[in-house]
Order: sequence, then C-alpha cells, then structure tokens
Amino acid sequence: MEVKTKEIEIEKASIVLKLLGDKTRLAMMKLLEKNECCVCEFVEIFGITQSAISQHLRKLRDVGLVKENRKGQWIFYSLNKNSDMYEMVLHILEFIPNQDERIRELEKQGLRISCGS
Repeated sequence: MEVKTKEIEIEKASIVLKLLGDKTRLAMMKLLEKNECCVCEFVEIFGITQSAISQHLRKLRDVGLVKENRKGQWIFYSLNKNSDMYEMVLHILEFIPNQDERIRELEKQGLRISCGS
C-alpha cells in the first residue's frame, strides 16, 4: 500500500524552508518536537535576548508551525500538529541532532520552567 503524503504549495514550502534555514529556529523546532517550552527557557538555552527569542517564535507562529498555550501568565510553545506543514517539518527534524541535552542542562540548573516558579 502506497502512503500518499500531502502536497504543499511551493510558495508555502519555500517560506517554511527559509525559516528553518536559521540555526536557532531549527534548534527551537527540534526542541519543540518533544517539549513544550516558554520564552524564558529558550533565553537560557540559546543565551540571546528575550526579544530575539520572541521574534523567532513570532515568525514560526505566523506561518503556523508553532502554537501557543497560555498557562496563567506564561505562554508555552509547541509544534502545531494541525499545520499542513507538520509532516514536512517532522521529516526535516528527523535529520537534526537530538537536543535533549539542552533540556537536561536546564533541569540540572533548576531553570526548566523558571518563569512558572
């Protein structure tokens, strides 16, 4: 039985591939593949400003790759499994090294969900 994958418009695929061409956004997407993260966690992981992280997340959210989940005053991000690009993104992420060590390091430092504490 042949599995038919969804075809994606060239324009949309091009935009997504361009966004994922940035190493920070690509690493964020790999982290979000298994984890829900907030901006403050990404600030710690990447060592860049909150506004830079927010810009990266806004770009990913604007094309529907990530979604927001509000928990109290905090917003957590995760992959948008309902995106028509989700399947393509997962295939790309298969080739990206695991980022679990970055999450374990946050946990060791007691910063895993620092903004929620």
